[in-house]
Amino acid sequence: MVELRNPARERLEAGEISVGIGIRLARSADIASMMKTAGMDWLFIDLEHGALTLDQTAQISCAALACGIAPLVRVPRGEMAMATRALDGGALGIIMPQCETADEAREIVERMYYAPEGSRGVVGGLPQFGFANPDMTSAMKAMNESMLLIVMLETPEAIANADEIAAVKGVDVVQIGTNDLAAASGVPGQVGHEKIVANYETVAAACKKHGKWMGMGGVPSPELQEKYISMGVRFVLSGQDMSVLINAAASTVDRVRSYKV
Repeated sequence: MVELRNPARERLEAGEISVGIGIRLARSADIASMMKTAGMDWLFIDLEHGALTLDQTAQISCAALACGIAPLVRVPRGEMAMATRALDGGALGIIMPQCETADEAREIVERMYYAPEGSRGVVGGLPQFGFANPDMTSAMKAMNESMLLIVMLETPEAIANADEIAAVKGVDVVQIGTNDLAAASGVPGQVGHEKIVANYETVAAACKKHGKWMGMGGVPSPELQEKYISMGVRFVLSGQDMSVLINAAASTVDRVRSYKV
């Protein structure tokens, strides 16, 4: 029997908070072991916003697999071929943005999973199995069971369809893209606005009803992160490489400049 571990999924299955960081500007594979050392469960490798290539994504994914942190890849909306190539390159999950209907969610499931759950094309020598060629039936089953499939709700229309989307078999995480949702709701940048809080309540109810994990992104405030976690969020995109680096550097500069001379 082939086994495949996904640290991000294991944390969720244990009922704990699964924490990840956005990788948008980091180009080298070193970022994987750095974030593992920091205690992250997963990388949110971002091909929607930024200049990362599939080649760089595969290198980061392979490094992540080797050090025990889950590589998850966000592709642009509807880019199914890019998503399956990212999986073939070592990803343990796909984040699909701007999902607005249950039909879209069903198509994503169909394209991302191997048969019988879906129709993803089969290839041997996957990085997830150390480039070995285990029994194909077992390998397909292990990939389907360990993968995380995340759909992002980022518009009022998506929120209105949250219950139907969460009901789709094969969707693991329903994640709110809070910044885009706020912009689409007429309150750009106000990720704690009462409209957004109400949207979190709607998605939380849908996830609870259908046994899905609720995700959050685009919420930098610790107070708001805590608020939404208390409402049911368990899959937390805690920040991104750029903001973490800038904030840490700025804190260091402030500290050094505070010394008496």
